[in-house]
Amino acid sequence: MSTDPQKATAYAALILADEGMEISAEKLRALIKAAGIEDVEPIWTTLFANALKGKHVTELVTDISASVGGGENAEKGKADELNQDGDAEKDGSSAEGAGKEGGEDSDDDLFGGGLFD
Repeated sequence: MSTDPQKATAYAALILADEGMEISAEKLRALIKAAGIEDVEPIWTTLFANALKGKHVTELVTDISASVGGGENAEKGKADELNQDGDAEKDGSSAEGAGKEGGEDSDDDLFGGGLFD
C-alpha cells in the first residue's frame, strides 16, 4: 500500500497538535509507525518537525480556515464585487472589454497578451 508521505506526516502533526503534544520528528515517526504506514522516509518527519517548531498548529489551522472560509463578511464582499462587475458590464465600461468588438474576452487577456504582439 502506497501512502503519500506528506499527507501521513501532516495528519500525524495534526494529531499531536490536537493532543497538545510537542511536534518532534521522533513523535511523528512513532505515530506514523503506529498507524501501520511504513513507506515514509525520515526526511519528511524532520522537515515537518522543524517547520512547526515553536508554532501553535491549531492556531495556524484556524487562522487559515478563517481567512479561506471568510464567513459573512467575505460573502458580502463577493456579492458587492459581483454587483460592481455586473454594473460595469452593463455600462459597457468594463476594462476587459474596452477596445474590443462586442466586448468579448479572449485568451490574450488571460495570459497577458497575444503570442505575436
